[in-house]
Amino acid sequence: MRHNPYKIVKMFEETVADYCGSKYAISTDNCTDALLLCCEYLDVENVTIPARTYLSVPQSIIHAGGTPKFKDYRWQGIYQLEPYPIWDAAKRFTSNMYVPGSFMCLSFHIKKHLKIGKGGMILTDDEESAKWFRKARYEGRGEVMYHEDNIEINGWNAYMSPEQAARGLMLMQNYPDHVEDLPEQPFYRDLREFPLFKDIEVIE
Repeated sequence: MRHNPYKIVKMFEETVADYCGSKYAISTDNCTDALLLCCEYLDVENVTIPARTYLSVPQSIIHAGGTPKFKDYRWQGIYQLEPYPIWDAAKRFTSNMYVPGSFMCLSFHIKKHLKIGKGGMILTDDEESAKWFRKARYEGRGEVMYHEDNIEINGWNAYMSPEQAARGLMLMQNYPDHVEDLPEQPFYRDLREFPLFKDIEVIE
């Protein structure tokens, strides 16, 4: 009898969902791909984000077929990809943080709160989207061997490994109930300074 090593991934997802207060948590290989999947799922068009954030955020919007727009404002811990219910929460990880009705994207990078090394998560309370995210992150596959499956969607190779999940579970054992947001990082460069983004509209 073969054991399924991905059961530990489910255990980590359930632990994070319970901690954050969401109904579902879908793990990914990083926060960037979590954002990409959310943008793909909602078929985003025009998306407003801070002018100073990590450069993979507008890249995810573009990869999903959307158009990023910049707004020059300060943010702390979390911000919305307006007008969509997508939240970049890469710098927040504390109890009961989930915003109802949203897709919240977490980061478990070594520089973030839960230092797995690499990894991400989508928090949601919507069952249908959770089902889609689970398949989309794993090449469109369900929870069977791919040659036994009936692949219906074009997915990505964006799943979390059992090794990452096991480390996450270990770190969660002693993780506190309340954690302050990570401080604003002064090295976030204004993305308008890069040639790639020089023609992006700025919202006042």
